[in-house]
Amino acid sequence: MDVKDIIVPERVTCRANVSSKKRALELLSELLAHDSALNSQQIFESLLTREKLGTTSLGHGVALPHGRQQASEQTVGAFVMLEQGIDYDAVDGVPVDLLFALLVPKDSTDQHLQLLAQLAEMFNNEVFRQQLRDASNNHQAYKLLTSGP
Repeated sequence: MDVKDIIVPERVTCRANVSSKKRALELLSELLAHDSALNSQQIFESLLTREKLGTTSLGHGVALPHGRQQASEQTVGAFVMLEQGIDYDAVDGVPVDLLFALLVPKDSTDQHLQLLAQLAEMFNNEVFRQQLRDASNNHQAYKLLTSGP
């Protein structure tokens, strides 16, 4: 499975004006619930539960919040680029402005880990991060995410 298999243009938002980690997770939950039978509040609780175990920040202003959903049969992703970075308890102390959320079925462990590794590799690329930050609209960001660095 590849990033392009789990994200659609409707789940990409650029220049979101969000001022807290909680609100960023709520926005991602709404995007993940888009066009599905999933409930955004349940998704939010799943992301928040995982976040309480430890930050999902990678450093360099990037976070990969993720969760599991009993009701979900497929893996879905959502991306948000914030207008300004937020405090995300990042290990390097850098405010987070790029967030890619992943929601996987409850029993999907290997697939979940493989996708997280793929996303971490993508977002560890400095040029790729800058290209995303320079994207002027949702469509541009979606194209970058689906073509990769």
